[in-house]
Amino acid sequence: MLTLGHPITARLEAIRQTKTYDLLAAAPLIVWYFLGASQVLPAAVREVALIKLFVAADTSSLPVTLILSAISKICSLAFLTVLIVTFAARRPPKRRAYGFYPRFVALVGTWLTVGIVQLPRQQISAELYFVSLILLIAGTAFAAYSAIALARSISILPEARRLVTRGPYSLVRHPLYLGEFVATTGLAIQFLMPWALILLGLHCFFQFERMRNEEQVLIRAFENYREYMSRTARLLPGLY
Repeated sequence: MLTLGHPITARLEAIRQTKTYDLLAAAPLIVWYFLGASQVLPAAVREVALIKLFVAADTSSLPVTLILSAISKICSLAFLTVLIVTFAARRPPKRRAYGFYPRFVALVGTWLTVGIVQLPRQQISAELYFVSLILLIAGTAFAAYSAIALARSISILPEARRLVTRGPYSLVRHPLYLGEFVATTGLAIQFLMPWALILLGLHCFFQFERMRNEEQVLIRAFENYREYMSRTARLLPGLY
C-alpha cells in the first residue's frame, strides 16, 4: 500500500506545483474581483459624469464629498484590476501551510468585509462621511501599491512564492494588510452600527492571525526571512 501510495502522492504534489493548477485555484478569485469591478465601474462613471455637470454649471457648488467618492471608486477599480492581473500571473508556490486552521483564517479574514457591505447604510454626519472617504482612498491606494510591489507573489492562503522586500515591503512586512485595515475602517464608518464594529474587530483579529501564519511559512521557505524580520516592523514602523 505504501509503495503504491507514495508515487501517487508525489504525482499529485507535482501537479499542485504547476502554473496550470495554480491558475485554476486562483480562477474563482479572479472571477470574484472581475464581478466586483463590474459593479463599481457604473457607479464611478455616474459620479464622474455628475462632476462634469457641476463643473460645466458652477464649479463652486461642486461637493467635495462627490469628488472624494469618485476618487475612492476609481481607487477601488485600480485595486481590483491589479488583483486580477497579479492573481492570473502569479508564480506557483514554493511552500504552503497545511491544515484546516491557516486556510480557514485566510478565507474568513478575506471575506468578512463582504459582510459589512451587506448591512444597511447609516445616516452619518458630513464630517464622518468625509473621514470615511479619506480612509477609503488612502487605504485602497496603499493596498494597490503594495499589491503591485508583491506582484507575482500574491496569495490569499499562507503560501511562499518569492520573498519581496522592495517598495512598502522595505518598511513593513505586511503593507497590503495595513492598507486593507485602513480601507475597511473607512468602509465600516459608513455602516456605523454594532454589527459593523463587530465585523471590523473580527476582520482585524483574523488578519493578525494571517500575518502570523504567513510568517511561519516564509520562515520555512526563505533562510533570510528572519533577518528581514529583524529589520522591519510587522505593520507599523517603530510601533509594531
